[in-house]
Amino acid sequence: MELKEAIEKRSSIRAYEDKPVPEEKLLKVLEAARLAPSGRNSQAWKFIVVRDDELRQALGRATGGQPHVHTAPVIIAAVATDPEFVMACGIHAYPVDLAIAIDHMTLAAVDLGLGTCWIGAFSQDEVKDILKVPEKYKVVSLLTLGYPTESGRPKTRKSLEEIVCYDKYKE
Repeated sequence: MELKEAIEKRSSIRAYEDKPVPEEKLLKVLEAARLAPSGRNSQAWKFIVVRDDELRQALGRATGGQPHVHTAPVIIAAVATDPEFVMACGIHAYPVDLAIAIDHMTLAAVDLGLGTCWIGAFSQDEVKDILKVPEKYKVVSLLTLGYPTESGRPKTRKSLEEIVCYDKYKE
């Protein structure tokens, strides 16, 4: 699949087949994250792969009961291991770094015939407790992964003219 096609095809999947993700596909998705760039090339992250049914059910409850979290065969928790580092521009590096890594995973998943959904609505404290994440770290996202039973919601996007400026900021 070409990159443009993967980008266009990627969608938030909220329904999955009751079918495990083969180890070789999971490793390719994780390798995509490993290859992602990060500030200072620090790779200050851990990815917790959750396949255990009890843990997936607990994570589903920590998201307020989002049904697709309960039914996804894999949930990947993206954890920032250096949440205090601030880049020279004044922005914390961890949300940027993990956003890039997670996006790499979502595109790799599409290329492999898998679906994902980026979950940001969850209880930080509950997820840390469930996955035994040390207090000093931050869980940035949960990513569901599996074989989709749907194509996702239709995408609406602003035009380039609405989001791009040249040479200086313009309203």
